[in-house]
Amino acid sequence: MLDRPRNQVFACPLRYTQGPDATKVLGAEIAGLGLRGPVFLLAGRAATAALAQTWTETFAAAGMAFTTHAFGGECSRAEIARGRAAAAAFGARVIVAAGGGKALDTGRAIADELGLPIVCCPTIASTDAPCSALSVIYTDDGVVETAQQYPHNPALVLVDSAVIRRAPLRLLVAGMGDALSTWFEARACYRSGALNVRGARATHTAMAIAECCWRSLQADGVAAIAAMKSSATVPPPELERIIETNTLLSGLGFESAGLAGAHAIHNGITVAEGSHAYYHGEKVAFGTLAQLVLEQAPTAELDSVLDFCIATNLPVTLGEIGLGGASDELIARIAQRAVIPGEWIHNEPFVVTAAAVVDAIRGADALGRARLAMRA
Repeated sequence: MLDRPRNQVFACPLRYTQGPDATKVLGAEIAGLGLRGPVFLLAGRAATAALAQTWTETFAAAGMAFTTHAFGGECSRAEIARGRAAAAAFGARVIVAAGGGKALDTGRAIADELGLPIVCCPTIASTDAPCSALSVIYTDDGVVETAQQYPHNPALVLVDSAVIRRAPLRLLVAGMGDALSTWFEARACYRSGALNVRGARATHTAMAIAECCWRSLQADGVAAIAAMKSSATVPPPELERIIETNTLLSGLGFESAGLAGAHAIHNGITVAEGSHAYYHGEKVAFGTLAQLVLEQAPTAELDSVLDFCIATNLPVTLGEIGLGGASDELIARIAQRAVIPGEWIHNEPFVVTAAAVVDAIRGADALGRARLAMRA
């Protein structure tokens, strides 16, 4: 038997800053960490439309030259290569990535290839990607290719809650779907003795953060949705807490406590073209329900997850992720992808087969349909 690492490792960004209009201090925060320009800013279209003027002002105040590079929309090998070439030509000393999870993942990959620090500025709270040293690389067709790890977490994660509040509500809810998996996957890894994403044992702190993530969702998830719809000029406390839950708690929890069935099943779901219109967190939410079915979780726990998902409009059926009426052949393909060697599903505390995943997916769908019928 191979020796297991004895060390516990907790991974986190060097600094996390969150608040309304936090972008105004981006340049000062970067300088405060001892970093200097030129700054290569990889940005999605929505981020650029919302923040272009603020970027100009904050970098001018910090005395940093910067350039903006348009993100193409997919974290693929081709997109990473395009960004790397542009950053190198500009003579960048810092990479800043602004936008959604795929933009941040692309920025992380560019920074790693150039040996530069990465600053992540999520403009939506739809995934737990910002704080991690991990990119999910996709094919140009949107199918998960691999998860790529880096030696360094971001130097800075800066979250402008005023910008996030102006984003579509569905994105915040998708972030809650991604965060939903954190505790249940961490628990599975703990039970099996599996290592975390950094290849080490989880700390007590990481497990506590992962559990806090689920409790925070239950306490503030519904209220945060109402807050997104309110007319208050400043994001209410419950919304700030859910933004932090989606971004920081979930990010620290998944990387330092580990991943298991939910994300592996998500990766399997990406082989189905019908799912491509749905967000990562939406598919992870269904994957979490399938993981709990796979684990034969207690009925009360399944009910609590189902009720949370329904209350926040997260998917609980295959139909709600574009796979209503999916054939047995398609579900088998999803399951086969979920159990490939090296996938996170093998962190579950028992041997997982493709046949068991098929049963779990079908079982989760049946539970979801039954729960929705009860509420109709």
